[in-house]
Amino acid sequence: MKPSCRQLFLTFLRLGLTAFGGPAMVAYIRDLAVRNKHWLSEKSFADGTALCQSIPGATAMQVAAYVGLRARGAAGALAAFVGFGLPAFVLMLALSGLYQVGRDLQPVVSFFRGLNVIVVALVANAAVNFGRNSMKNWRDLVLALGAGTLLCFRGNPILAIVASAAAGMVFYRGAKLPIRPVRAAGQPGEHLMVRPIVVAILAGGAALAVLHVANRRLFDLATLMVKVDLFAFGGGFASVPVMLHHVVDVWHWMDSKTFMDGIALGQVTPGPIVITATFVGYQLAVLSDGVDHGSPLRPAATLTALPAGLAGHLGLVRRAVAGRDDPIRPRGLMDSCVTSHGAGGVRGPLV
Repeated sequence: MKPSCRQLFLTFLRLGLTAFGGPAMVAYIRDLAVRNKHWLSEKSFADGTALCQSIPGATAMQVAAYVGLRARGAAGALAAFVGFGLPAFVLMLALSGLYQVGRDLQPVVSFFRGLNVIVVALVANAAVNFGRNSMKNWRDLVLALGAGTLLCFRGNPILAIVASAAAGMVFYRGAKLPIRPVRAAGQPGEHLMVRPIVVAILAGGAALAVLHVANRRLFDLATLMVKVDLFAFGGGFASVPVMLHHVVDVWHWMDSKTFMDGIALGQVTPGPIVITATFVGYQLAVLSDGVDHGSPLRPAATLTALPAGLAGHLGLVRRAVAGRDDPIRPRGLMDSCVTSHGAGGVRGPLV
């Protein structure tokens, strides 16, 4: 029996309250969707997980959207995605407000000093784990070193990702790479997904157009988060150097210490590390010249930052319904993500 959108929302809302561990939550989603609720078969879930790992974005959030998509179509994907991410958003919103009030107090400063050290360790651990899984030969090493060198000289992380992808097409042209076909059977075809995808893209474009006219800073924030999400290959941690580069180095919206405090808060809240986008939006409103603590820009900024990439997620995940073959983890992109973690994710002073 297919679940209703309300059931999907409430189920993933409860799961989102304890969604600590990022990609580790995929196992809990599998137990929920396959073993307990029987919404998907084991094979369908495995194919969907492989697909979600090969496209940009936070893996656990993508898998939640995939389950909703297979169970109830595009509306189900939206219900599961929002339900799973809502607890982290609300908690991060509250913590962002508390941070702004107490950020200069000595106990709070000491607290974040300790958290920042843990964040560095977590990012380093992610880089090591990615390296073990992704760098298997000299080609991988060359791409990783090249991307890492660019990032060490404060290069653009997006440029590193694009360059690594282009180099990967050359380096691996004759190499034998493991490719797992991703097929979905027994579900509506791709033609049934065209309409909601087009509607989502048009709605997103219309929202950006309104923001461009109404508030250019919110427009810049929204387009930045879309860019971060589209280039976050390898999970949420891959978004950290891209977000850091643009928020701190390009737009100068905050200093690196404030940004690292946001990353630390993202680690103590449920949900993916990209929930830091909520912190960035909140602080952007507060730190803007002439914006007081009661400004309507603040909630608008936080609401703009988090869901900016949802239409892109639905457009990518729809391939599961279409039954297309997709290779898992493009090699050049994965190698650049390894060095993004190691070289870009902890850049800047932490104190």
